[in-house]
Amino acid sequence: MRFADSMMAVPFPAFYRFAWVVAGMLALLWAGAAALRQPAPLPLVPAGAVPAVTPTASGRLLGVNWVAVDSASSQDMEPLVQAHVTWIAQTPFGWQPDAARPEIRLHTGVVSRQYWGESDRGLVRTALLARQRGIRTMLKPHLWLRSGGTWPGDVNMASEAEWQAWFASYTVFMLHYARLAEENGMEALCIGTELQHASTGHETEWRTLIRQVRQVYRGPLTYAANWSDEFEQIRFWDALDYIGIQAYFPLSQQERPAKAELLKAWQEPLRRIRAVQKRYRKPVLFTEAGYKTTPDAAIQPWAWPDRKAAPAQPDETTQRLCYEALFETFWPQPWFRGIFIWKWYPGLQPDGPARRHLDFTPQHKPAGQVMATWYGK
Repeated sequence: MRFADSMMAVPFPAFYRFAWVVAGMLALLWAGAAALRQPAPLPLVPAGAVPAVTPTASGRLLGVNWVAVDSASSQDMEPLVQAHVTWIAQTPFGWQPDAARPEIRLHTGVVSRQYWGESDRGLVRTALLARQRGIRTMLKPHLWLRSGGTWPGDVNMASEAEWQAWFASYTVFMLHYARLAEENGMEALCIGTELQHASTGHETEWRTLIRQVRQVYRGPLTYAANWSDEFEQIRFWDALDYIGIQAYFPLSQQERPAKAELLKAWQEPLRRIRAVQKRYRKPVLFTEAGYKTTPDAAIQPWAWPDRKAAPAQPDETTQRLCYEALFETFWPQPWFRGIFIWKWYPGLQPDGPARRHLDFTPQHKPAGQVMATWYGK
């Protein structure tokens, strides 16, 4: 357009001006036709607008944790629509060399060991495809430890100086995704996941980070705290919009528990969660919750199936009962704002990889029917 504007400023004779206009109109028509063949760009959030977060009559976020892949299409969204899902969580990664090194590497494009769906381009494109089907996006960046640790809860520095260096690096990492979420209309942002040493001992640094994030991102914020005791020790919940919990509470000490046992086991975690909610007067969101398709799903819900063990038969009944107990316990709570089920593989077929029959996904299983029923209420 700038080139055309400069050309139109030249005092052409009337005939040439007419010819130029006709040519311009033809060019616009051609560009419009080409645009129909290309993916539409993701619209930006209008200046001054805050994304709404009440996609259902109850105001609940009916979500799944979306698995990044090498491509995505509108067809991948159709099963979500059928299951009444209204939100997905997308997870890009920051790469930390070691749990004790205050350095986080940011990769915005596709690099080794990274899927297209974790790149900026993939995140934006997936959010667009979801929005076209009425599904919103929570951007949920994670840290991946390359060595010297197995999960973000291992991150721990040896000195205060190293902690300050870590927070400086983490702020750069998080502000990048805050800007990406703002510029592309993503409807919620999670500012951290299971960083229990960082979150429970550095309240001032988190409040500073939250202020910085809010300067560039206008949507609602949460933090994904570990179920064990991190969510009870955090002191900055009042600065966020949701109390976020990774809800892998153990519910049994035996395989194949009855639903009555599961419902009874939920009462103590429910009491603890209610106490934190009452103190901070913030709604509670399960940023992750899910169960394997195994007989021991309720014993250590956070643990992946042991791939080195002898192949086990899927136990869809135990997984289904765990889902039923989860929804029956928390859906009646007026302060409960939703769940992001762990996890959802785009394009997964009923006869997909055998390992999917044991892992956390509810797809093509009775647990998925339970989720869809409660999400559709």
